[in-house]
Amino acid sequence: MKAEKIEVSKLKPNPDNPRTISKDKFKKLVKSIKEFPQMLKIRPIVVDENMIVLGGNMRLQALKKLGIEETYYIQEKDLTPEQKEQ
Repeated sequence: MKAEKIEVSKLKPNPDNPRTISKDKFKKLVKSIKEFPQMLKIRPIVVDENMIVLGGNMRLQALKKLGIEETYYIQEKDLTPEQKEQ
């Protein structure tokens, strides 16, 4: 599946995101994106059919903090609720 570009504002954070990172690791993530934005294409954000982020919630937060308006994503459709929680 090929990653496509999307406006960051169209992506919805997952309210049930089970993963969090420390403030220090979040700062490192922001710095990493700022210094190597090409990684966003290599490792795109994964969303479901409703544009809810299944993988990359912290990257989405970092993009918003940096004011980046576009990123890469892959949309996965027809996942079960259990698969979406993985």
